[in-house]
Amino acid sequence: MSIFLFSCRQEPRTLTEEEYREKRKSLIEVNKLLVKKDSAKIADYIKRENWDMVETKTGLWYMIYEKGKGEKSKEGLFATIHYNVRLLDGTLCYSSDSLGPKRFKIGRGSVESGLEEGILLLVVGDKAKFIMPPHLAHGLVGDDNRIPARSIIVYDVELLSLNN
Repeated sequence: MSIFLFSCRQEPRTLTEEEYREKRKSLIEVNKLLVKKDSAKIADYIKRENWDMVETKTGLWYMIYEKGKGEKSKEGLFATIHYNVRLLDGTLCYSSDSLGPKRFKIGRGSVESGLEEGILLLVVGDKAKFIMPPHLAHGLVGDDNRIPARSIIVYDVELLSLNN
């Protein structure tokens, strides 16, 4: 019994610099593989929907399908949007129809990084679709509510207003 208790109390072993580098390298390779798989899923989805979308350097896909005539968005302003958030299988997760418009300060990090990036591409009145891979949405864990772990999400947004 004392051997059992003693073995449970041992401090975790610290990794050597070389072990740390190897583990980090392995994790980077796994992440690259996951991003590649997500990109393929998104490309297939876009093809099936017959959408003409553009991919940013971060992996956000977007399409402005109705042009507005208002002010250009920028960091520091409060954006108010109408939105629908769906999974790739079409499941509706969140909607301003039931929850009301979403208002957030651009650049504060209070929403998905993909949403902030996408909003910065819009002017007031624009209607757009954003497809966000997990690293720009809710990541490895989801949102602990309606968006499962590692989900690709599709935002349909209308930028209603920008305010100080």
